Amino acid sequence: MQVGRFTIEQLSEGRFEVFEDGKINKLAFHKEDSDPSIDLPVEISSTVGIDPVLVSSDQHNILLDTGMGWGLDAGSEYSDVSNVASNLAIFNLSPEDITHVIFSHLHYDHSAGSTYTDKHSFTQPTFPNARYFVQKREWEYAVKQTGQPNPVQGVSYKLDDLYRLFADDFLVLLEDDVNEIVPGVQVLWTGGHTPGHQVVRIYDNKKSAYYLGDLLPSEKHLNQYAMRQIDIHPKQAKKKKIQLMRKVYEENACLLFYHSLYSKAGMLSKDEREKYILKDI
Repeated sequence: MQVGRFTIEQLSEGRFEVFEDGKINKLAFHKEDSDPSIDLPVEISSTVGIDPVLVSSDQHNILLDTGMGWGLDAGSEYSDVSNVASNLAIFNLSPEDITHVIFSHLHYDHSAGSTYTDKHSFTQPTFPNARYFVQKREWEYAVKQTGQPNPVQGVSYKLDDLYRLFADDFLVLLEDDVNEIVPGVQVLWTGGHTPGHQVVRIYDNKKSAYYLGDLLPSEKHLNQYAMRQIDIHPKQAKKKKIQLMRKVYEENACLLFYHSLYSKAGMLSKDEREKYILKDI
């Protein structure tokens, strides 16, 4: 899809099964989809997609979240699993071509693909020429959570490899609520899902797109708030989601989803009851 000078592609890693304790399994075969739009816990697990977003222009290749990274580790048993590196090759790009990585937050289903373990068992950045942008509030909170029980259900933090990124100065800690990473790519702090959660707005030539991370993980969440069991600050998350959806609608912008199974992107319309519906781009 095109937003002004930016080309946007979604790099699907496939379908995953997420359990109440945060464990994630790759689904190798078709399974009847559970409904991720209802509060946990209802079932033992729910099925989600994992779709990092590639934003490209003549000067930059920007990755919004990095996926699971399975198949990158030298010793991984998941060597045949799709990952962000193999998906980049579809667009004739390599990990070395990525100039910026923006984390919505640091839960490992959004950040694990940012590093890999080489054949000498050393942690390496998957994107060696990129800077990795994350809210300072997110990093500090995630560090404090190390060794602590997860305060909510769902996916948690696994920072072992991210410490290497921090030590080697790949991480850029953002302190402001609004940051312009490159002209036309803006990150907005929201909190809610995690203390440092942020969303991304891409805009150019009166067109725009929004990536809302886990504030709006799939199209199933458009008209209901179904994340209270897994958000750190549910009231803040719900408020920010409503505000941002209003902006998306008013701007006639495109929405990009990270966890959808089917509708990976779309634009907002309203039905006769003033409920949001997703329409094709």
